[in-house]
Amino acid sequence: MLTPTSSFALRRRCLLGGCVLLLGMGAAMAQPAATLSFSEAQTALLERSDQLAAAHSAVESARLRRQGTQGLGGPSVAVTGMAYRYSVNADLNLDPARRMLDGTLGMLPPELGQMLPGTPQLPSNVSLQREKNNASASLSLIWPLYMGGVSDAVRAGLDGATDEALADAASSRESLHSLLVQRYFGAQLAERAAQLRMRALDAVRQHDSAAQSMLKVGVIAKVERLQAQAALADAEQQARKARDDAQLAGTALARTVKAQAPVLPSSPLFVSSRPLAPLEAFVSAAQRLHPGLGKVQAKQRQAESLHDAQQALRRPQVLAFGSHELATSGKPNWVAGVAVRWTLWDSLDRDAMAASSQRKIEQAQSMQVQVRSDIALLVEKHWMGVEQARRQYLAQQAQEDLARELLRLRVAGLKEGTGTVLDLIDAQTNLAKVQTQRAESANLYVQALAALLESSGQSDAFARYMAQADIHIPADAP
Repeated sequence: MLTPTSSFALRRRCLLGGCVLLLGMGAAMAQPAATLSFSEAQTALLERSDQLAAAHSAVESARLRRQGTQGLGGPSVAVTGMAYRYSVNADLNLDPARRMLDGTLGMLPPELGQMLPGTPQLPSNVSLQREKNNASASLSLIWPLYMGGVSDAVRAGLDGATDEALADAASSRESLHSLLVQRYFGAQLAERAAQLRMRALDAVRQHDSAAQSMLKVGVIAKVERLQAQAALADAEQQARKARDDAQLAGTALARTVKAQAPVLPSSPLFVSSRPLAPLEAFVSAAQRLHPGLGKVQAKQRQAESLHDAQQALRRPQVLAFGSHELATSGKPNWVAGVAVRWTLWDSLDRDAMAASSQRKIEQAQSMQVQVRSDIALLVEKHWMGVEQARRQYLAQQAQEDLARELLRLRVAGLKEGTGTVLDLIDAQTNLAKVQTQRAESANLYVQALAALLESSGQSDAFARYMAQADIHIPADAP
């Protein structure tokens, strides 16, 4: 059981611990965020992206594989060396030789047979055994003279694989650029909304203080004072939520560019009051630059090389060969010649294999037509999205002018006694709402522009469009 003294000490320790925790949180929250322009964020993304690094590795791997087959079909020289020990055991049957010798001597004239000395008696068999250590070395050469075009087909297929890796890398770069635009300007929009909410909150606090003073002198009723307090509580909640959203968007941006500390976007949202170039210009660019088309074309090239390889296997193959023994003494052995190989029949159905590779070519051709149609439709969709966002932002100027004028009238009305504090607070909140909506429209314009440039293969032109824009909406704009 806690005594009063121990209870007081426990409360004191908890209070001190809470103060330390709050001070630590305050220090963490007070840590200033470094400003980051869009060009700096883009550079950081290109340097630190794991996805781009993986894509570049895939491209380099494909290039090296193609480089490694540059000499395919050329001569091949090899040196072979052996060191060995052998043991030979053999039994020779001499009975046939002995019988043949006896028969031969029996056929001689008696006079001649008597003059010959006596012949030794041959054994019936003789056992032989030989053991020896030996070593040999030889130099061999194989040079394909004609392979039916297999080497060219293999190289063409690897060229197609390299083109596919390049298309994938370009696609990764385009998609990462769009992701950066989404998170960078999303963070800018969130910061803009947070500052507008904070500005509105400051105004509502002033109005709430004025309402308190007016209540004391009896100018307004208590219900109006309560309405002002309720509006202040709502404004505080909205400001906290907007700040939390801005903090989350900033964290997402920092992780995208792999920053070690919080970052604050410094490049403002933008809108160009001028219409875009005609749709046909973007469709034409997409037909030339979209990495999806490059990938389909690379697939078709690989299918064609596979078909060529299938056809090459039907043709004869001619190669030269030679081998020369590297002897330390004596006259070395050697051999040289030309070989021809033509497969007349094997277990594979060559006609079916050739038909299969031909269907692959037809598939790639059909895919290319479909991809061109899909890309044109996607470009048109994003082009219309940019134009709609541009017109929407320009049309909202009238709403912002109206909200500003209404706020001015509410301020004047309160001074003259014809308006209420709640009307003024509503006008202040409405202006912040309209300005936030305009910032959202500007963000829609930016995101649609990034999507349009990605779909037309022109993401690198985003910086040029940003520089040419004549309307900029920074986070701290009034």
